[in-house]
Amino acid sequence: MNTARQPEAFVTVRHITKRYGDVVAVDDVSLTVGEGHTLALLGPSGCGKTTVLRCLAGLETPEQGHIAIAGTVVFDAERGINLMPEQRGLGIVFQSYAVWPHMTVAENVGFPLKVRKVPKDEQRDRVARILEIVGLSAWRDKPATLLSGGQQQRVALARALVYEPRLVLFDEPMSNLDALLRDQVRIELKTLQDRLGFTAIYVTHDQSEAFALAETVVVMNRGKVETSGAPREMSYRPRTPFVARFLGLNVRGGRAIRTGDLQTGLCYAEVALSDRLTLRGLIGDERPMPAGSSVLACIRKEHVALRKLPPGGLTTHGALIGEIRAAAFLGVEEEYLVDVEGVELRAVQLPIGAQAGDLVAVSIRPEDCTVFLASGETGVAATDEVKT
Repeated sequence: MNTARQPEAFVTVRHITKRYGDVVAVDDVSLTVGEGHTLALLGPSGCGKTTVLRCLAGLETPEQGHIAIAGTVVFDAERGINLMPEQRGLGIVFQSYAVWPHMTVAENVGFPLKVRKVPKDEQRDRVARILEIVGLSAWRDKPATLLSGGQQQRVALARALVYEPRLVLFDEPMSNLDALLRDQVRIELKTLQDRLGFTAIYVTHDQSEAFALAETVVVMNRGKVETSGAPREMSYRPRTPFVARFLGLNVRGGRAIRTGDLQTGLCYAEVALSDRLTLRGLIGDERPMPAGSSVLACIRKEHVALRKLPPGGLTTHGALIGEIRAAAFLGVEEEYLVDVEGVELRAVQLPIGAQAGDLVAVSIRPEDCTVFLASGETGVAATDEVKT
């Protein structure tokens, strides 16, 4: 028996609840983050993710719960502990950058050190070092508001990191950047975290951003933790219909025909999505799924495989016949809307030159389809603690 103690979490959130009048913005949320790790809070507007971040930062006060950072209790409702934001030893990067127009880049970045009364020589050295790290040394004496959006985001990042916090909170840090800058800043953030070793918590509604930056993704729904997991696991095998819909999967209602261990010991369900279309998929629900149950089949758009057929051509064995309703060029890939036996599905793949009206062979592997019971789909999982 292994009796070695597990290392304590660097960030611990236990059962926090935050209300605004009659609205419960955060409902009994618990999570942990290990030192040097990255967690992303992902979800639609109003799900509570930003409120969780603000409670961590000390910008909001929960009605109940417990928060500890680096072994220090910063909030405990029962014990009456509620440290001020500046006492929590963390940095914050806001969505709006929040740079001060009357200050230069160096003055903006050095402000946290000035507030903490760090000696001027040390202020100068630390500001110079962090500006070098984020690539803004040449702009140190320019007014911060004259910089581009991407440069202002770097100013905000440098200001959050200049006093070397061990925890940095990011509130939608890239929502104001164009697509090219977002890609660039993502790489820069990962490089900076590897170099400086800080712990990071991101709030975002952008799944690409969450998956690119975080080791663990927490999806929130109506103030609760809907589910959590590694990005690849969550993307390829969503655990609830809500997560599948939020991530943009095809979610189609149907009826279970039969279930059982049909292959390799895994539990599959055969599902009728229309009178003419039957698919098989892995059961993603822990509840019993008897024949006749109303179900939801969830399929990633990238897992709907299409092959263009010549006029009058026959499909290969195991494939279905579909008709393209619409096609949209996305750059490297194309997105297709295809009608398969009266059921419309979206597919994303390398271009096959198909246009509206073309017939295609459609293939969906059973392991790429997850089946849930339709009843109670809007509910959320119990408030299990989330760990990374």
